[in-house]
Amino acid sequence: MYFLPEKLDEYVVAHSQEEPELLQALTRETYQKILQPIMLSGPYQGRVLSMLSKLIRPKSILELGTFTGYATLCLAEGLQQKGEIDTIDVNEELLDFQRKYFDKSGYGSQIQQHLGSAIDILPTLDKTYDLVFIDADKPNYSNYFHLVIDKLNPGGIILSDNVLWHGKVVEPLNDKDISTKAVLDFNTLLRNDDRIETVLLPIRDGLTISRRK
Repeated sequence: MYFLPEKLDEYVVAHSQEEPELLQALTRETYQKILQPIMLSGPYQGRVLSMLSKLIRPKSILELGTFTGYATLCLAEGLQQKGEIDTIDVNEELLDFQRKYFDKSGYGSQIQQHLGSAIDILPTLDKTYDLVFIDADKPNYSNYFHLVIDKLNPGGIILSDNVLWHGKVVEPLNDKDISTKAVLDFNTLLRNDDRIETVLLPIRDGLTISRRK
């Protein structure tokens, strides 16, 4: 996930905003108790998400892929005073873990957890959003885009994570590698859809910003 030379990457992190203490605690407990802790956004990307949310000042945020709630809380930092987040994940075992940190953060009442497949849940959400964060199963990325684009307000932003997919997007494609093929197709979709304007940033494992026209 780290494409910069190590010393340069360390310099970038050292000269960016520090990770809040609550998120440090969330990270420690995730690594102690949860499988695949590498799925966390991490302190640097978390500060990027926080900064983008603060610039956008969303009233409504949709997140696909909650995991332990790290990115959720980073995005919540930019919410308007009465703003809300809908966050969707399939892992029932993480609900209580997420809720504990959501409530500790002070954003608890603004965060609505949804358990199940985003493919099934998204059509039931009768609202529109200023900011959408896609960080879930890669084979469904394009499906998620088609389901959320009409829920995105004009000028709204879609943030898509892992769009460089460990660098595999520029390597010869293995026909059996479904996830890499899905990410390649998704990146092409974002680039060519006339309803949005898109820029792909080489931040960690790749973060795309797409703005609804």
